[in-house]
Amino acid sequence: MPDAKPEAMIGRSVRRLEDPALIRGQGRFLDDLSLPGQTHAAFLRSPVAHGRIRRIDTETARTLPGVRAVLTLADLRPVLTADRLPLQFRSATLPTGITPFVLNEGEVVYVGETIALVVADSRAIAEDAAALIDLDIEELDPVADCRDALDEAGPRVYAGRADNVFSRFRQAYGDADAGFAAAAHRLSLSLKQHRGGAHPIEGRGVVASFDRFADQLTVWSSTQLAHEARGFLVELLGRDENGVRVVTPDVGGGFGAKYLFYPEEIAVAAASLLTGLPIKWVEDRREHFLAAIQERDQYWDFEAAVDADGRLLAVRGRMVSDAGAYVPQGINLAYNASTAFPGPYVLPAYDLDVFVTATNKVPTIPVRGAGYPEGTFAMERLLDAIARELGLDRAEVRRRNLVPGEAMPYRTPMASRSGSAILYDSGDFPAIFAQALERIDYAGFEARRAAAAEEGRTLGIGIACGIKGTGRGPYESGLVRIGKSGRVSVYTGAMPMGQGLKTALAQITADQLGVAPDQITVICGDTGTIPLGLGGFASRQTVTAGSSVHQAAAVVRRKVLTVASELLEAPEGDLELVNGEVRVKGTDRAITLKAVAEVVSGVPGYALPKGAEPGLEGQDPFLPTGLTYGMAAHAVEAEVDTGTGNVKLLRYVVVNDCGRAINPMLVEGQIVGGVVHGIGNALFEWMGYDDRAQPITTTLAEYLLPTCTEIPPIEVHLVEYPSPLNPLGVKGVGEAGTVPAAAAIISAVEDALREPGIRLGEVPLSPHRLYQIMRDCGRSA
Repeated sequence: MPDAKPEAMIGRSVRRLEDPALIRGQGRFLDDLSLPGQTHAAFLRSPVAHGRIRRIDTETARTLPGVRAVLTLADLRPVLTADRLPLQFRSATLPTGITPFVLNEGEVVYVGETIALVVADSRAIAEDAAALIDLDIEELDPVADCRDALDEAGPRVYAGRADNVFSRFRQAYGDADAGFAAAAHRLSLSLKQHRGGAHPIEGRGVVASFDRFADQLTVWSSTQLAHEARGFLVELLGRDENGVRVVTPDVGGGFGAKYLFYPEEIAVAAASLLTGLPIKWVEDRREHFLAAIQERDQYWDFEAAVDADGRLLAVRGRMVSDAGAYVPQGINLAYNASTAFPGPYVLPAYDLDVFVTATNKVPTIPVRGAGYPEGTFAMERLLDAIARELGLDRAEVRRRNLVPGEAMPYRTPMASRSGSAILYDSGDFPAIFAQALERIDYAGFEARRAAAAEEGRTLGIGIACGIKGTGRGPYESGLVRIGKSGRVSVYTGAMPMGQGLKTALAQITADQLGVAPDQITVICGDTGTIPLGLGGFASRQTVTAGSSVHQAAAVVRRKVLTVASELLEAPEGDLELVNGEVRVKGTDRAITLKAVAEVVSGVPGYALPKGAEPGLEGQDPFLPTGLTYGMAAHAVEAEVDTGTGNVKLLRYVVVNDCGRAINPMLVEGQIVGGVVHGIGNALFEWMGYDDRAQPITTTLAEYLLPTCTEIPPIEVHLVEYPSPLNPLGVKGVGEAGTVPAAAAIISAVEDALREPGIRLGEVPLSPHRLYQIMRDCGRSA
């Protein structure tokens, strides 16, 4: 009989295994959870940006029918080991006392900070009771602008602090002074990148239930870091790992907002321990605006030295980054932005002074892109300025500065925040950029512009390149098991948030074990099923979890072949795994995986087959030696209505290096999602505060997100330059589409206007703001 060839699973656009349940409304999200006797929580939050609490009177609130408890920090202390949350990324260089309180009883430092927790029979009752708490606050002067935070004579974010600077550091290499001395041209730029939020469809949420009989606290959380959340709970509640389990149900998006352990999570868990009640809290959209982390502001002021041909020689300047009122993680956002600035270009010398300052606003950590979009925006705005100054084509300036293909792997002079070298591991940047220009017909654009002008339409084309470090370590867990049922199960600490992670891991496992992906169960984000994990962030999961699962599946494959060789009396080299069976090639002799699993599960008193180990389970963690880097080139055509300032995107082209694509359909979907997020950053998302640091954007009617009517056709073209740094050759793409998007869009808008006085150096660029800029330059209709 002919050989039954095993069908390769990696590289196929397999339909998402997650979708059938989701499209039938059978997803299991946190708010679907309803425990017997479940109660509900609501929080009293600070109504001022900066103030000193003089009194919290909870007596009236406690008397409301249906209220089970009204808790302040003093009430929770019996079950807490500390008043503040630990710093997520340990650092000896940051000052102390900069992380959030579980509940604040002293000096509040942003609007929305948690002060008290109400537990009641319903959310409505809990909210009514929170409104009855008598809160007396002495309002203090706030700091609303991170640039003002540097004013030594100005107010302090924390009363009594010497200054408002959390951290100051330099990104510096090469000889910038020599570069400027040799420059044929010098340019100066000032850029502003405004605050924005993550705004997943599903907000944050937590359910906590303490089982006194089992002495176990179970916490269900819509989070990106189940195992780290358990670590925080263990530390703050003084329990060991056996007494705390964190379970993550389906997660309706994260984008960075859920890669943090929040005061609400520990407060609800502590309240459950204290009261013995199961307690649920799910944030509403207003709470997301007030208390979920945001990203930026950033202000860049720098100058560049270039030679007569438009090649970069040096950049020097300053960046001020707004950390908000607390530092719950570290300074990774500002650090990533500053190291991302050179991007895929050769920059011989660089000297950037970075200030990470406090303000009386909600804390900031990375949202999708993690600082890379900010650094990319600054570099791409510079390259457009060079082209304008020297009278060169924008594409030509980029071609002259891109790292050449023959230089790969390319080591930059900088280090990541972990101290490891920033090494671009594979790729051909000029070839990727050239393909993007060809796909959008860059050469033919002027004819399209002229034709549109005859119709009274104003067109522009924008281009931008970006690069994103992916696959951050030190590891991600992956365990593969074939049970006595014959069913293949995968366990990992990686976190699905809508990306199709379970499908990708099933494909990776199927490729080793010869079963269909839909016959594999993938369990993620449950600390009760696997002891270790880091979670979903930094475009890392296919690289780290995928590689660990790949290696674990290979261990199981070897065990299967060893046992099957004995049972089928055939050399291992003559065996193959196909359709859930181990077959002797070219014959009809076969044994099912179920049968192999039953044999190695053992029978009392009888020996296992020769060379066999008990069970069919494998675990072989992959430990990355460095980040993988995928380069992307974006090109976009836009139409600007000079009478209103409205920007309409007409066409969008992306060429993206994804390494080896496990599932091209999922990769393309992730990139499209990233581009849409970048469109929001560029044109819509404005998180406003007044000069008292009061948020003035608290609904989605004011804070605009792009919808289907604003999204142009997005063409994604994948190129594969496999990474040598992991066994699958993959690179992450979860954030890739976001990185160059805002830069490309603003480039297109500026190109459409083509006025000598119009310089676009800020995002988001709303119609109102663009009209102001045009009016000031005499360009508006």
